[in-house]
Amino acid sequence: MKPVLIGGAWRASASASDTFTAINPATGESLADRYPVSGIDDVEAACRAGYDAAVALGALPDRVDRLAAFLEAYATRIEGAADALVAMAHDETAYPETPRLRSSELPRTTNQLRQAAAAARDRSWTMATIDTATNIRSYYAALGGPVVVFGPNNFPYAFNSVAGGDFAAAVAAGHPVIAKANTSHPGTSRLFAELAHAAAVEAGLPAAMVQLIYRLPSDAGFRLVSHPLVAATGFTGSKAAGVALKAAAERAGKPIYLEMSSVNPVFALPGVLAERGAAVARELFDSCALGSGQFCTRPGLTVVPQGAAGDAFLSEVALLFAQGAPGTLLGRAGLSSVIEGIEVLKQHGAEVLVGGAPVDGPRISFANTLLRVSGETFLTHAHALQTEAFATVNTVVVARDVTQMAAIADSLEGNLTGTIYSATGGEDDSAYDVIAPVLRRRVGRLLNDKMPTGVAVSPAMNHGGPYPATGHPGFTAVGIPASLLRFAALQSFDNVRPHRLPPELGDRNPTGTMWRRIDLQWTTGDVAK
Repeated sequence: MKPVLIGGAWRASASASDTFTAINPATGESLADRYPVSGIDDVEAACRAGYDAAVALGALPDRVDRLAAFLEAYATRIEGAADALVAMAHDETAYPETPRLRSSELPRTTNQLRQAAAAARDRSWTMATIDTATNIRSYYAALGGPVVVFGPNNFPYAFNSVAGGDFAAAVAAGHPVIAKANTSHPGTSRLFAELAHAAAVEAGLPAAMVQLIYRLPSDAGFRLVSHPLVAATGFTGSKAAGVALKAAAERAGKPIYLEMSSVNPVFALPGVLAERGAAVARELFDSCALGSGQFCTRPGLTVVPQGAAGDAFLSEVALLFAQGAPGTLLGRAGLSSVIEGIEVLKQHGAEVLVGGAPVDGPRISFANTLLRVSGETFLTHAHALQTEAFATVNTVVVARDVTQMAAIADSLEGNLTGTIYSATGGEDDSAYDVIAPVLRRRVGRLLNDKMPTGVAVSPAMNHGGPYPATGHPGFTAVGIPASLLRFAALQSFDNVRPHRLPPELGDRNPTGTMWRRIDLQWTTGDVAK
């Protein structure tokens, strides 16, 4: 049985209640390595070690430079271990070795780590604010404890609990991390943890800077996110698990940042369907099928107007769904969830046009599935008809007119993204002006004339949105430096003597390039004497 990483040492789980293995989704077979299901004893040990590491980290005068050096060295170690990481993730997820793993997701991961290092060194993310008239100064700083990160199944690198965006943001903001691996890829997480631990030791960081637990029963998971010594939690996963963890954390007054569920609606307006409906249909299918439909930004709902253009669009999409090869899902639990989701959609009036059933054979797969429902039926059962089916699945809502399309937008729950396709010549501008303001309130990222699946690691990116897409609409899981603010506390210093202030709030700019707000003006200069 593989060891856990707790307190700076790889050791046997102190309280394993069971073991598990990862599954190769392409064959349905269990992989050889066994991993422990940790209990309360491991949680308590990890939280204590993580808190001690946070205290030790806070006492290091050069901690910012060490954290940045760690993130950069870790990225370099990942690149050096690419062959082993790609082979392991391929076995555990069935994702193609290239381009998906080696050429796309792995470089994105190392890029995130290096961006986080740059943000830590720059320090502008702390939003240091100085009011010289009152001698009150404030900035965002670390919370003073370890951050727990739960990684999802669909991004074994870029959202991995030991390497992904939440990990990078938590470290750059000044925290040790307790990683809870996703059980779909424990081996990949273990390889990352080995590399991260070695890089942390090399950077002179506390021994428990990075810790790894593979799996937890629900009571231990609730204890972890609500533990008195834990600072905050970042979670990406299912709505059911996220809501349960949110309740446990909030009962204890602990912040938790969630990414859970999103159907990412696409509105295709009348003019664009007449202008280039077949092209939009192809973009829709390609977006739905990317990664076997297991992207959190996959479009799960498409709204079109009734009429000849809408009918032609629906026929074209149905043909593409029928002709496309079904992808491989990440695990049996995901397959069961898709089956349940399709049943909910059917029970509330959605008609299956294509697919609707698992693919026969040992491979874990579900047929490409397209459903249709009228605008009236959708508005009657709006909540149920937004049930997420995490595969190549899309429900097309046929609306009576633009007014009903706006009503459908108004009935939507919170989503990560919302997209509007419109004609290039301006024929849809009046319809856009009706729908866009309504949709804007329901989504974190509003797109025009492009599918939402791509999530750029850009400072301007918002990978967040209203509930239930996330637990809080004011934060993003992607986009540095904004993503660091989830793991920070606003600290104010009132009339504190100069030599007792953190460097970011001193009269002299500590880097010479850090942006600070001094007397209502953003500047890289020093406080005027």
